[in-house]
Amino acid sequence: MIDKGDLAYLALLDLSDFDTIDHDVLLQRLAISYGIDGMVWMWFRSYLSDRFQYIRVRTCLSPTALMGYGVPQGSVLDPILFLLYTADLAKLIESNGLHVHLHADDSQVYSFSSLSSIDQLQFRMSACIDDVAIWMSSNWLQLNAAKTEILWCSSARRQSAAYLTLPSMQ
Repeated sequence: MIDKGDLAYLALLDLSDFDTIDHDVLLQRLAISYGIDGMVWMWFRSYLSDRFQYIRVRTCLSPTALMGYGVPQGSVLDPILFLLYTADLAKLIESNGLHVHLHADDSQVYSFSSLSSIDQLQFRMSACIDDVAIWMSSNWLQLNAAKTEILWCSSARRQSAAYLTLPSMQ
């Protein structure tokens, strides 16, 4: 699309980490959305249940606390479980007429536009990001606005014309 002279609008979204994933919601999604049941579902439930954590500073240990949320970090399952938990996010973004790439807790939302249609694209992207923030909040996650970046991309030939007319980002 950029080769044809269009501009690309890219939002790099930073989603909250794995610490707030609700185990019950994740297990429900594994069953309903992915058809995981029986022994495999029981294994996931066992994997997520009865996990404890503590903090150690040198020789001092904090009291042990039960982990009711989040997925165990450091496992190869972390990013997979997070993607399964957030898979509905892709449908939400696509329903706004945008494209998405989900990469664990970082997501790329993008689309293309002619120079004359950038206002509409910017409006759609803004509405989409608002929808993502609402979805995240209702699913015990958070969109990290401080780490979210918005970029306009174009070919070198188009850059000089686009620079003069692109809306400023705030």
